[in-house]
Amino acid sequence: MRTALINSPVSLRIIPRDQHPISRKDISVNTLRVLYRLQEAGFAACLVGGAVRDLLLGRKPKDFDVATSATPEQVKQLFRNCRLIGRRFRLAHVVFGREIIEVATFRANDDDGSGDRKVHDGGMLVRDNVYGNIEDDAMRRDFTANALYYTVEDFSVRDYVGGFEDVQGRVLRLIGDPEQRYREDPVRMLRAVRLSAKLGFTIDAATAGPIPRLAPLLSEAAPARLFEEMLKLFLSGHAVASFEGLERLGLLDSLLPQVAFSLRANRTGALRSILIEGMRSTDARIAAAEPVSPAFLFALLLWPAYCHALATLQAQGMSPEEAQRRAADRVTLNQLQTIALPRRFSLPMQEIWLLQSRFSGRQRKRVHRLAGNPRIRAAYDFLLLRQVASNDQAEDVVFWHEILNKPVEEASPESDNNNGGSGRRRRRLVLTVEPE
Repeated sequence: MRTALINSPVSLRIIPRDQHPISRKDISVNTLRVLYRLQEAGFAACLVGGAVRDLLLGRKPKDFDVATSATPEQVKQLFRNCRLIGRRFRLAHVVFGREIIEVATFRANDDDGSGDRKVHDGGMLVRDNVYGNIEDDAMRRDFTANALYYTVEDFSVRDYVGGFEDVQGRVLRLIGDPEQRYREDPVRMLRAVRLSAKLGFTIDAATAGPIPRLAPLLSEAAPARLFEEMLKLFLSGHAVASFEGLERLGLLDSLLPQVAFSLRANRTGALRSILIEGMRSTDARIAAAEPVSPAFLFALLLWPAYCHALATLQAQGMSPEEAQRRAADRVTLNQLQTIALPRRFSLPMQEIWLLQSRFSGRQRKRVHRLAGNPRIRAAYDFLLLRQVASNDQAEDVVFWHEILNKPVEEASPESDNNNGGSGRRRRRLVLTVEPE
């Protein structure tokens, strides 16, 4: 069995067109335009990365990336519809309406002083804009499966690091020394979990080995970047496999420390069962092309931490309502130290939690107010999830199912006009509940 490629020499393998399944008809027209235009201008240009990998697997790529010998400035000169982005990695985006073709210049390992590279004391790359040739570029990529190049010059796939074999064997393997690569960019540990879950690949032993020990390096990653990575992990249709991968490789303690602690403290396993069921539901919704709100996702992920904080505060004698508010704030603030959760998601997340205790009320006015809350549907869906662990909310589920599915009563236009209305029909929910 091959191990991770540690300082391996570059060895080119060319897979001709008749030995691989990639066809130009599976590549977007705009990507082909970029490839041919770069070649016509005298630059080397290849389709690279996840698109090549996915096409080899018979999957439809989400987007297409191009690698070239042209610098970002040279790419911009060739395409009027181009904009340059990024400081850490300088990139060219060629824009065709809603489609963006990302064009990256071949990067190199060694900096002779002419490039733009900055390395943190701990080994993390802060900036990496040192350009080289395609062989250098292959060695700079993260996983062998992502270091494959398809060229329209002869329609072959070019493999410098054994990626073609690894795609066929469904193995995820880092290029270079795993510890060094993780120190350069700790988020690669999360990418390993995500790609393994998404593709159904096995993570190579040498690639997985250092992860539990190096997991604390995630604290050095930008919180905003970790938020984006969380969305990729859990909103790509493979949330259950991603969560199990984080647990297995010891990453949960660094990414969601309160959750990891709360799950260990919950000996019955009830909180974990809610998480897993919620993620199964999320995966099913994404498979059905239905939307999933990041607010609901984080309400689910941080629920064990909220429950643990709430129980702790109530044990200290705090009133239930005050304890709920304090617990929600405490969990949110603590998590913000690691992941930059925007307020447009954190506030509705907290509201989903706080509404859970209000479902047991039966007074008419309170039910009316709650039924009109904009978060009621999300909160009710969360209430349904909680039944996985306990039937304590069974009566609330039945009651609110009837409330939320009752037909509406429409007042006639005449009655509206008689009451000084505008003539538009009013929709009124008919509720039968206990009086106050």
